[in-house]
Amino acid sequence: MSRYRGPRLRVVRRLGDLPGLTRKTPRRAYPPGQHGQARKKRSEYAIRLEEKQKLRFNYGITEKQLLRYVRKARRATGSTGQSLLQMLEMRLDNTVFRLGMAGTIPAARQLVNHGHVMVNGRVVNIASYQCRPGDVISVNQRDRSKRLVEQNLQFPGLANLPSHLEFDKGNLTGKVNGVVEREWVALQINELLVVEFYSRKA
Repeated sequence: MSRYRGPRLRVVRRLGDLPGLTRKTPRRAYPPGQHGQARKKRSEYAIRLEEKQKLRFNYGITEKQLLRYVRKARRATGSTGQSLLQMLEMRLDNTVFRLGMAGTIPAARQLVNHGHVMVNGRVVNIASYQCRPGDVISVNQRDRSKRLVEQNLQFPGLANLPSHLEFDKGNLTGKVNGVVEREWVALQINELLVVEFYSRKA
C-alpha cells in the first residue's frame, strides 16, 4: 500500500490547511520538529516542492500518479496547471467527498473501494475513475451503504457544493453537470509552481 498512513496533523502543520486530508485543526501553528519555530530562508526548490506535496497529500495520490497527471495535463489544451487541478478534482473519490458523502478524501476513497458508490447505475470501486459531465453518482442499494452515507451527510467535509455538481439528499444521488472551475478548488495552491517543479521530469 502506498497510501500515506502517518499522522495527518503533522502534514497540515508543515504544509498548511488541507481540506481533503483531515477536518481537524492543529493546536500549534508552526511546523513540527525541533526546528519548526526557527525562521529559515527557503529556496525556490523548497517552495515548489511544498506546493507539489500539498497536491499529493490533499488528493491522496502517489508521486508516480501525480507525474502521470502532469504529463496528461501537458497534452491537454489550455493552461497546464488548470488542467491538472481539473483532473484531480474530477476523480471519483474527490467528487464523492465534494458531494458531502464522506468527511475527507481518504474516507471517500474507502467508500468507493468497498463498493458503496455507483456511477450511472453500476458499482465503480476505482477511486481514480475520472467523472465526466452527465455522470450520475448514487449510493449502492444495500442498507449498509445508505446508512454509512446518511451518517457522513450529518458531518460533511466542506459546507459549499461546487457549481458543477448537484446533490439530491432524499435519493442520495449526485450529478456532474460540467467540469470544475478554478475558483471552486478548495485547496489554497499555486499550481504553476507544481508545473515548474515537474518541468524537467515531465
